[in-house]
Amino acid sequence: MKRPGARDLIDVVLDAGSFESLDDGTEESVVTGRGVMRGRPVAVLVSEFAFQAGSIGEVAATRITNAVRRATAERLPILASTASGGTRMQEGAPAFVEMVRISRALMDHRAAGLPYLVHLRHPTTGGVYASWGSLGHLTVAEPGALIGFLGPKVFEALNGESFPAGVQTAENLAAHGVIDGVVESAELPVLLDRALGVLVDPATAPALPRRTGETNATDGWSSVLRTRRPGRAGVRDLLRYGATCTVRLTEPDASVIVALTRLDGQPCVLVGQDRSQSTLLGPVALRQARRGMRLAQELGLPLVTVIDTPGAELSPAAEEAGIAGEIAQCIATMTTLTVPTVSVLLGQGTGGGALALLPATVVIAAEHAWLAPLPPEGASAILYGDVTHAAELASAQRITATALRETGTVHHIVPERDDDTPESLALAVAAECATHLTAR
Repeated sequence: MKRPGARDLIDVVLDAGSFESLDDGTEESVVTGRGVMRGRPVAVLVSEFAFQAGSIGEVAATRITNAVRRATAERLPILASTASGGTRMQEGAPAFVEMVRISRALMDHRAAGLPYLVHLRHPTTGGVYASWGSLGHLTVAEPGALIGFLGPKVFEALNGESFPAGVQTAENLAAHGVIDGVVESAELPVLLDRALGVLVDPATAPALPRRTGETNATDGWSSVLRTRRPGRAGVRDLLRYGATCTVRLTEPDASVIVALTRLDGQPCVLVGQDRSQSTLLGPVALRQARRGMRLAQELGLPLVTVIDTPGAELSPAAEEAGIAGEIAQCIATMTTLTVPTVSVLLGQGTGGGALALLPATVVIAAEHAWLAPLPPEGASAILYGDVTHAAELASAQRITATALRETGTVHHIVPERDDDTPESLALAVAAECATHLTAR
């Protein structure tokens, strides 16, 4: 199968006739320039594999670095597409260390709050993959692409055996959370349009009606049972009904969703616990959550966290992987963010897994959501040696949304209705989030 070259890809991604080269005209292993992607100015870095297998020497590295510096000065997002065997062997160490200079320029670009989006083509290996191919805010690869640090031919020559089949493939890396997805080149414009719709486009006026009305004190145990119902709205419903332009990032642990999205027109990074998985949050899920927090800070986007979890994982494996430290790091990260933060207590809020996503500037709760150090059954087991006092403790521990508002933990409550569907409650929550994101 003939794979697209640099110019082919540029023609696919950029608006017709908008590309302007930043190169001096000399043929090289990378093409740089600027153009327009569905009306948005962008800079592009695209490998040309047909030129010396896309390898990067000193001249190509200078071309990349200069283009990145120019994009930073002009405050342009960068779209990069790699296809390379790595650094140019015939140039040796001088070409090899150029990956440091490229990386430094890209980190300055990111430090300026500018998006860097990466598309890995077949093949991307060596120093290119271990530098500018792995520094994107969002990274996808084309189907079937060979993606790896050490090329399989080199591995075999050095070790006398073949590299295991299927490891260095785009699909396998996506399954392991190394990259954010697998996307055909022809589908790149759709993905980039969604991503830039969040990262670049301004907010729009909220359109959803805000749900108002009085909320009364609720019975704790009734709320616990209500939030455990299979049909209750979760984070997936919030994204399905209340959001647009959603791009979900890698999910090696499906119990946490991280997405670039717009809630009722307001761009944000959303980190949400997915009740549909019915799993406890482990260290990997919490690291995913922290990635979303860091993205929000770096890109200058508001962060919205959605809490809906039966708790953090309690197991030998979780202990050995540092579950307590991961919870602490999430709390510490959220408490030091300088971007606007909104936390949504949507359903169950159990233990450290809930606390990890709680400390936002504004905390919203659905009327029947709750927050407790343990599920009521666990609290009963500690205090009474059995679970028969769970209902009693659900009230005594002041875990309900109304009780949490009285103590200042929750700032706003979204009223629930007996006839709520996942869609109607999701829309009400999205509208409340948008109100506070707009007020920032």
